[in-house]
Amino acid sequence: MGIPEKYKITSLLHQKNYLIAGELKKWTGETADVLSTISSTQDYKPTLLGSVPQLGEAQALEALDAACNAFDEGKGLWPTMKVEGRIAAMEKFVAQMKTKRDEIVKLLMWEIGKTLPDSEKEFDRTVEYIYDTIEDYKQMDRNSAKLEKNSGVYAHVRRGPLGVVLCLGPYNYPLNETFSLLIPALIMGNTVVFKPAKYGVLLIAPLLEAFENSFPKGVVNIIYGRGRTLATPIMKTGRVDVLALIGNSKSANALQAHHPRKNRLRQILGLEANNPAIVLKDADLDLAINECIAGAMSFNGQRCTALKVLYVHEEIVDEFNKRFSEKVDALKFGNPWEEGVKLTPLPEVDKPSYIQELIDDALEKGAKVMNKKGGEHSENYIFPAVLYPVNKDMRVFHEEQFGPVTPVVSFSDINEPLDDMAASNYGQQVSIFGSDANTLAPLIDTLVNLVCRVNLNSSCQRGPDVYPFTGRKDSATGTLSVHDALRSFSIRTFLASKDSPYNNAILQDLLDKKVSNFISTDYIL
Repeated sequence: MGIPEKYKITSLLHQKNYLIAGELKKWTGETADVLSTISSTQDYKPTLLGSVPQLGEAQALEALDAACNAFDEGKGLWPTMKVEGRIAAMEKFVAQMKTKRDEIVKLLMWEIGKTLPDSEKEFDRTVEYIYDTIEDYKQMDRNSAKLEKNSGVYAHVRRGPLGVVLCLGPYNYPLNETFSLLIPALIMGNTVVFKPAKYGVLLIAPLLEAFENSFPKGVVNIIYGRGRTLATPIMKTGRVDVLALIGNSKSANALQAHHPRKNRLRQILGLEANNPAIVLKDADLDLAINECIAGAMSFNGQRCTALKVLYVHEEIVDEFNKRFSEKVDALKFGNPWEEGVKLTPLPEVDKPSYIQELIDDALEKGAKVMNKKGGEHSENYIFPAVLYPVNKDMRVFHEEQFGPVTPVVSFSDINEPLDDMAASNYGQQVSIFGSDANTLAPLIDTLVNLVCRVNLNSSCQRGPDVYPFTGRKDSATGTLSVHDALRSFSIRTFLASKDSPYNNAILQDLLDKKVSNFISTDYIL
């Protein structure tokens, strides 16, 4: 197999602990094996990586109690803490996190099959995200370090926490996207119950001690097990103020339905998408093809930001298909640590058979596989299939395939893809390829009202993390970026004081004595 010594599984990680109320508790009950679809033997078989606890309803509610107690109806240590205190806690956490880089990168490769460069990038990007969040939070505090006066009323306006957050992250970016929920929720003074995703679950283990010793008791609680078993009873209590989830809309709707006071539930959701590329007849084909390869094939298409359908003008579609298919077939498949690998084993055992179903359905309804290797199976993979011509009767046109298959649709009138996008349940991003400003301008003007990010001659993507990340319709609720996430997980709140000598003297005394953690005009440098 030629696994480098550094990346061999030499010992199993049997995760026995979970974090509740600031205590790493030992679990002696049912566990679930964590298997990798990557084989470590000559004859193929999945590799055992370790195991995780399968907690039950009692532990889920215990974690919720801990988070509620830590928030303490707004009276808790964490929500009332000075901004400097929460920043110091986060800096302590990220300093410890950085020492776990090699361990987490290795687990990213084995658990979800992410290439070595992409695994390293995910870790480094997450660390950068935390530091950027700290800096943005400092700037937010600087901007609020003042009193305003309007109509005879002084106001000291700041942002405060929302309460208790249930945080559920995705498997495809189990570190980066999970932390894009967790980190802003915490730093804004909320308390959290967090359940890692089914895949990428072990890589949280190296960080448990850092969570334990960086934050006050009960501020962050980490539980393991089945989502339905743990999240459902938590939601039924009605004690969750925020549902923070990156996943699919069915899960989000099901969890929301369990909350008895839906009007009180804030939702911050990153959901599915069906992002199209639109390749106009004047597009630079080399550029368009390279970007569509990156957009459709990166991490085997297992990204909500992946290009899921390619609309190509009928005058260039044949040439596009020929060259695009050749590029797809040239992509190297292998294990994540192999140099130059672009396609890696799929973490979900049943994903190849699902992709095959989509291919078979498309073939029955008139499509062809355009690339020679398309649909070739191995024990843990199905080679990306380029399908053409694709129509609306095919499942692959409507379903977010989240895997290695790319449908191509030809068009003659630009209104065809626009009408499809308007009718779609999704509205995250689009990539548009062309060069004529007179053609592009009205197209862009429409597209910005159908999706939230228009990529000009470039693939859809999330980053940089400072830019807004959101979607319309079933694709998202709330906005996740460094700047926006701090606002998504908080609410504007303020002290108001009528301008009178009596009030002004008290207000001045509060500022001078610095006895309030909320009322402050100090600058954090």
